[in-house]
Amino acid sequence: MSRILITGSADGLGYAAAAALLSAGHDVVAHARTPERVTALDPLVAHGAGVVVADFTDRDAVERIAAELNDTEPFDAVIHNAGVWSGAAVMPVNVIAPYLLTALLHRPRRLIYLSSGSHFDGRPSLDGTDWRGERPGSYADSKLFVTTLATATARLCPDVLSNAVDPGWVPTKMGGPDAPDDLELGHRTQQWLAVGDDPRALATGGYWYHQQRQQPHPAVHDEAFQGRLLQTLAEETGTTLAAR
Repeated sequence: MSRILITGSADGLGYAAAAALLSAGHDVVAHARTPERVTALDPLVAHGAGVVVADFTDRDAVERIAAELNDTEPFDAVIHNAGVWSGAAVMPVNVIAPYLLTALLHRPRRLIYLSSGSHFDGRPSLDGTDWRGERPGSYADSKLFVTTLATATARLCPDVLSNAVDPGWVPTKMGGPDAPDDLELGHRTQQWLAVGDDPRALATGGYWYHQQRQQPHPAVHDEAFQGRLLQTLAEETGTTLAAR
């Protein structure tokens, strides 16, 4: 049995992954943005899931739950699923929160970051990026940054399996009812990378789509860009992602 934290799991892909992992006998801690959203997790709680609550636009809240979780049993895997499509919260939720959790939580054996095919449209430039959510952010840029974070973590922390996953354009609240991809396939790769013992699931530094490793945007494997991103995030948050 593995212990797994899944952020953004009150609905959509995060909820589906949590439900499947619970059904398989794993110990899951789900995450809701607000106390009001916790009721959506009642079916998971009834099957043994734990719950943490934090608004990921609030850095203090992210740091608080990291401290709380560090006082519990360590995680075997963290699925960084929380994300928003548009608006001022894009960079705080899609990039700052997973960066802080990666830097602050006791390091699990496996890290999975939710990317998107939109990351190919992202710009490998950090100039002018609004990390604090004072104006609308670029979803494509945020997904390029978090995919790069996954690969940088794999390089800096060779004892951790760190991967990014494109779940496809699936019919969730974010994707909309007409999204063409399969919701079941959308969360299966995250589960597989979190707990699978297939040799392919024990890879690191990958970008995956439906359990197939793909080539990401060239900037993702550019160590100079990785370094600039990590330095910028460290300066912005006052928290350094330490190599191990």
